Amino acid sequence: MIEVAVTGASGRMGSEIIKTLLKQNDMKVVAAIEAPNTPLEGKDIGEVIGAGSINVPVNGAEMLAEVLAKKNPHVLVDFTIANAAVNTVKTAAKYGVNVVVGTTGFSDDQLNEMGESIKENQIKAVIAPNMAVGVNVFFKVLKELSKILNDYDIEIIEAHHKHKADAPSGTAVKAFEIIADELGRNKTCVYGRQGIVGARTEEEIGMHAVRGGDIVGDHTVLFAGDGERIEIVHRAHSRQAFVNGVIKAIRYVMEAPEGEISDMADVLGLK
Repeated sequence: MIEVAVTGASGRMGSEIIKTLLKQNDMKVVAAIEAPNTPLEGKDIGEVIGAGSINVPVNGAEMLAEVLAKKNPHVLVDFTIANAAVNTVKTAAKYGVNVVVGTTGFSDDQLNEMGESIKENQIKAVIAPNMAVGVNVFFKVLKELSKILNDYDIEIIEAHHKHKADAPSGTAVKAFEIIADELGRNKTCVYGRQGIVGARTEEEIGMHAVRGGDIVGDHTVLFAGDGERIEIVHRAHSRQAFVNGVIKAIRYVMEAPEGEISDMADVLGLK
């Protein structure tokens, strides 16, 4: 039985992850973590998210170390915000708890900080900006298309709900990185355009973020050539698309390489 702790437990992703974990025959929720000094402290997380009592109380993040020491879960799942997630990963690593992280908006320094802690403590980790299976196939398609359409103009457009804190999305940033790396040139990310910006350069890849309503997550990469264009699109209809990937990542991380950060391409065997 894989024992799992979830941070951001009552949030949009955290609650769906817990509901899905409860349906798995080989997994068990043993800890639920929320923001520091949460008003939900002590309440049963199952009742909080409408799944019925599961006898797992909510704890504030200030109690994370104590909870991990007491419950000793196999895996901690984090879908929160970047600053909080860094500290969560470092604490989990200190207590020998493997991590699955879908939080986005990390800086390079933050990724390096987490990587050093994971390596030092020899835990197993999956960190990915988007855990939907389809999105990671989308990434693979982009890699292959970039080889073929290497002289086309490329634009990335993403759309998310009005509550999303970071922009552009981690998925859009990952798409840019994949394309730029594959093209092997000094590509520049141009974030939106305004005013008289002049002709588009060969080196730029456009990046555009849309925020509104309850859009779960849309990503489009446009390859525009003379007389034609190709658009590669992924649309998430519900958060369950991401949750399904999280479940796969939890199973994978139990056997993942120690001291290294794996991604969803590793989880899905796409490399």
